[in-house]
Amino acid sequence: MTSFRPAPAWLADAVFYQIYPQSFADSNGDGIGDFNGIAERLDHLAWLGVNTVWLNPCFTSPFGDAGYDVADYLTVAPRYGTNDDLAKLVDHAGRRGIRVLLDLVAGHTSDEHPWFKASANDPDDHRYIWRSEGPEGPEGLADGFVASPGSRPGAYLPNFFAFQPALNFGYARENPAEPWRQPVDAEGPRANREALRTIMDHWLRLGVSGFRVDMASSLVKDDPDKAETSKLWTELRHWLDRAHPDAVLLSEWGDPEVSVPAGFHTDFFLQFGGTADGLPLRSLWSNGTGTVHSHWDPLDCFFDPSGKGSPRPFVEAWQQASTALGSGGFISLPTANHDFSRLHCGPRTAEQLPAAFAFQLTWPTLPAIYYGDEIGMRYVPDLPDTEGSVLGPRYNRAGSRTPMQWDESPNAGFSTSDHPYLPIDPGPDRPTVAAQRADAASLLHLVRRLIALRTRTPELGSGGSVEVLHAGYPFVYVRGERYLVVVNPQQEQVSYSLDGIRPGRAVEASGVESDGGTITARGFGYGIFAVSP
Repeated sequence: MTSFRPAPAWLADAVFYQIYPQSFADSNGDGIGDFNGIAERLDHLAWLGVNTVWLNPCFTSPFGDAGYDVADYLTVAPRYGTNDDLAKLVDHAGRRGIRVLLDLVAGHTSDEHPWFKASANDPDDHRYIWRSEGPEGPEGLADGFVASPGSRPGAYLPNFFAFQPALNFGYARENPAEPWRQPVDAEGPRANREALRTIMDHWLRLGVSGFRVDMASSLVKDDPDKAETSKLWTELRHWLDRAHPDAVLLSEWGDPEVSVPAGFHTDFFLQFGGTADGLPLRSLWSNGTGTVHSHWDPLDCFFDPSGKGSPRPFVEAWQQASTALGSGGFISLPTANHDFSRLHCGPRTAEQLPAAFAFQLTWPTLPAIYYGDEIGMRYVPDLPDTEGSVLGPRYNRAGSRTPMQWDESPNAGFSTSDHPYLPIDPGPDRPTVAAQRADAASLLHLVRRLIALRTRTPELGSGGSVEVLHAGYPFVYVRGERYLVVVNPQQEQVSYSLDGIRPGRAVEASGVESDGGTITARGFGYGIFAVSP
């Protein structure tokens, strides 16, 4: 692994909280969440105990892909406020001990970005990937190129949607027959690497603590082992270590064994990525409803009443990755994200959620809580395609992006507008922050207690050891040789005989009991016990 400056000390204790800004809190009644709305709700985050917030893209954009089509990296979108409003949010969060990370869309821009408009009219501009033939050329549309919208002849390569032209970071493998395959050290790729430094420096000087990088593995094209893409991020990490040593980089890569040695401080287990295409995460949460890609093989997830799943795909992937990383970086485990189903999805009920949080907040990954999951917000099906949310017949991301549910007022307290960004969960029993704050037995209070327990107990954090005693139902493991964790995500009661371990007092438990050398876990039970000497 390349030698980097050690990660900032604060990262090891991070509890991430992802905010989809357009759906969190609307302060001005236009139906869109904004920075001032987030600032007004910071007390909720401080009370909950999270210490690091990641905001989805908030830069100027036509919002064809919910802000992942950036038209100006140095100016925020007016619908969220101003650059000064963002600076005030960062300052107010910092006063509460909360750091703010921004979402950096590094691999492509909007087709409305001035860079692209200039490139579409200048054959000598190589900030993007252009081929001289149009999409009707020899290879046709199979190559994925899109006809030039300007005076420049030919076509450009998009990264995702057609309106997201790929920035040119070069190709790992050149081909004389395809002259658009420029080397990574060509003028265009060099200019784009310099632009990334400029963008990051701009916002870090404003006070943000780092970035989550979108599609971080996609920059250098035809890079099968990601060697050239890794070199790019290694270069940027060395710059970051020198210029902003307290800042961090999180990657949307889904393969920590590659991304962290490349230079990222942390990578997520995601619904995609790595040799198993996201199986470690999906084997925990994905119950075949909500967001489902057609190429995913059916599976029985571990957190399911049927009891047909297993924690082994996750545990084995985590063990392999953590062994490879050593002390070089971290792995983050999210409850969900803006592209993937919420925990409370399909047939999964509210009573099944506490065991999931008991696991997530006691495992030695960095926990990432998707906004609203702390109260058990539901994935809402059958919503209209909104800002590019639909990716396939069974993959509508809008269901995970509905407005935060604060109270019982209109629009669940999210907005006074008659037309909120997305419809509110119509269920009469939809959970709210206000109702759960008033109920000490609620999921919200449990999540708060678990975060506090993790924060004050090093053995339960990212640096504590873990010994898996039983990778099944119940899932049983010991943290830091001092705490026994028992999780039973299925509906049937199960028992497990302990060998040489004596559970002591219950630190946090529901439905799990110890009788001498045997623990019994009722359906959806969980327990954290001090280990008796």
